[in-house]
Amino acid sequence: MQNISPPLATDVWRFSVAPMMDWTDRHCRAFHRVLSRRARLYSEMVTTGAIIHGDRQRLLGFDASEHPIALQLGGSDPHALAGAARIGVDFGYDEINLNVGCPSDRVQDGRFGACLMREPQLVGDCVAAIKAVVEVPVTVKCRIGVDEQDIEEALDTLADRVIAAGCDHLVVHARKAWLKGLSPKENRDIPPLDYSRVYRLKQRLGTYPVAINGGIRTMDECQAHVAELDGVMVGREAYHNPELLLGVDPLLFGQEAPVSSGFEAVEAYEPYMARQLESGGHLHSMVRHMLGLFQGRPGARAFRRHLSTHAVKRDAPLSVLRDAVALVSRDWTPEPPVVKA
Repeated sequence: MQNISPPLATDVWRFSVAPMMDWTDRHCRAFHRVLSRRARLYSEMVTTGAIIHGDRQRLLGFDASEHPIALQLGGSDPHALAGAARIGVDFGYDEINLNVGCPSDRVQDGRFGACLMREPQLVGDCVAAIKAVVEVPVTVKCRIGVDEQDIEEALDTLADRVIAAGCDHLVVHARKAWLKGLSPKENRDIPPLDYSRVYRLKQRLGTYPVAINGGIRTMDECQAHVAELDGVMVGREAYHNPELLLGVDPLLFGQEAPVSSGFEAVEAYEPYMARQLESGGHLHSMVRHMLGLFQGRPGARAFRRHLSTHAVKRDAPLSVLRDAVALVSRDWTPEPPVVKA
């Protein structure tokens, strides 16, 4: 398959924050948005059953500031996925993403996530069913393979099936999902990442948009991947070191960042937090996503300790966050890296 024309401008996927269970909830995404206007944000994975039968406002609600935002779905029944996707679009999501990469036991038991790498035709049917009922982009996030699969054949076959079904964009986690004998935590580091496999897929697909995910920690790495591919998706590093996102707009999109520091990010996030507190929200549910701020600065540990001690109280006010920020030194410049001879 060569030189497939991309269905949309690929720069919309140049940088995205990965969907992460228990982390990328609406408060996390609202915080990440104040750090970057251009990053594409993804929801936590939501199963079709939860959407169809559960509390949709709790599961799918989000703040308007979060756009562009994608809903990641977990499921393997084409009809149920189509119904859940339609509901997601009615809520205002800008993209529907199908999870073909999560290796957890719960996901395997439900016959979705990474185990679907073994059923490429079914994944194609799922994509086609979603495409038939929504007009927003439909995308897939997958692995390079699972368990004993040959990564050349497995990834090419899946890519061909979903592209033929109308998939608009493919995100590839450049590590095999090992479903037998490894825990999901162990699978974060074992087996090793294979970025070259994703590069080979891109070379085979020509202009079709492909992004890479897995182990990306710096903006230098992001820029290196974007030189070869159409985008990068960053997960744990964006969460644990959110100030990384300050480099996204200037370095990947040539635009000024919306704020210049973690301090300004806190100030920009405060109006959102105040609205949430006024409507009955809890401070801890929002500041827990900010604990990675100020890495390396004097006072960063005190900042985290103050929030961990005081923000968990049920009626904790916004002043708790302000008091925590006051513990961090503003008069600090990181030392330049040591260059070895």
